[in-house]
Amino acid sequence: MPQWLSNQLMRAFYKKDLRQIKLLNDCWFFYHKAPGVEFDANNG
Repeated sequence: MPQWLSNQLMRAFYKKDLRQIKLLNDCWFFYHKAPGVEFDANNG
């Protein structure tokens, strides 16, 4: 997971912003399943 996304998710959980959490979760799944995007567990 990219560091910027991880930071935003942590901030959203801290603020209990459910709308932002859902949006970022959708972004992660879209990014993770995008064709041509290599997923590297070490570099996210």
